[in-house]
Amino acid sequence: MMLTQVQVGRKDFTQAQIVQLPMPVLADGDVLVAIDKFALTANNVSYALSGETIGYWTFFPCAEPWGLVPVWGFADIIESRHPDLKVGERVWGFLPMASHLVLTPGSVGARSFVDAAAHRAGLPGVYNAYQRTQSDSPDLTRLEDARCLLFPLFSTSYVIYDYLIDNAFFGAEQVVIGSVSSKTGLGLANLLAAHNGGPKVVGLTSPGNIGFVQQLGTCDEIQTYAHLDRLDASVPTAFIDMAGNGDVVSAIHTHFGANLKLSCAVGATHWGAGRFQASGDGPGHSFFFAPAQFAKRDLEWGPGEIMRRAQAASARIALEMQAHLSIQHETGPEAVVAAFQGLVAGTTRPEVGIMASVTRP
Repeated sequence: MMLTQVQVGRKDFTQAQIVQLPMPVLADGDVLVAIDKFALTANNVSYALSGETIGYWTFFPCAEPWGLVPVWGFADIIESRHPDLKVGERVWGFLPMASHLVLTPGSVGARSFVDAAAHRAGLPGVYNAYQRTQSDSPDLTRLEDARCLLFPLFSTSYVIYDYLIDNAFFGAEQVVIGSVSSKTGLGLANLLAAHNGGPKVVGLTSPGNIGFVQQLGTCDEIQTYAHLDRLDASVPTAFIDMAGNGDVVSAIHTHFGANLKLSCAVGATHWGAGRFQASGDGPGHSFFFAPAQFAKRDLEWGPGEIMRRAQAASARIALEMQAHLSIQHETGPEAVVAAFQGLVAGTTRPEVGIMASVTRP
């Protein structure tokens, strides 16, 4: 048995290679998991784009110029040298695009544990936690695919939503969501639409995605990127950018001027576009780092409470959106490469969710 990895070019995400390595030997305290399935979304392209700046390449090291893109998925323990974790146990969390992974559990609790591997010590804790699924409710078990595809993205949506509430929406009376057809954008629109007395929700998307966004009914207004001039520039506005297209961000800044109260980057669905460079006399365009808001609320609300709320919101939104999404299954390393490259190229439809496995059945 060999360990199979799908490695992506760190500088050029269109490049990928399939690598087979000897199965690792476990040290005391380690467990070996077989990766069953994981989600592939535009969020994984954002992880690659932020691989150097935030450290996503560090979670699962491999030799440069290649990198292992993190994904969210399920894995089963097939070998254990840890006294509290048994062969056959199923876990959910941050994984590489690979067939197997060695974890070094620390702080093992009844419902979760943390990977205490030395190379992950300085990385955000929210990504190092693995959920033990043996005590999951039947309802949660039935949502396995949605848990991979949607929960991490909708949890990010929830934390952005909480960030806006935490700051009284920065005085904005409308929130403009760039790439609202992305899963994180859809989740944020859903949360804002349900907020009693909240700001107007405006979605930006490409012409081909307007129908899909309209049928969800969570935006008060939808515009294409070519018609940004139709947005009401007299209204104090917060801009939450999922796309990362510098030209669009620049146009938003120019259009709203002093009425732009917040300009915030979350992801980069348009990863190949130029980045926005703020001028000295305009509002900044900051990067929203979800783990920082998680950490803030852990201090204020108690450890794990914001994650509990985010997961509850994610489950609600996932159930509401089930009828609007179709799941596409991709199996084998070649299929994983093709699926990831489709996301990089931007050809994957927003109503499609990809569940993948490197291991062939």
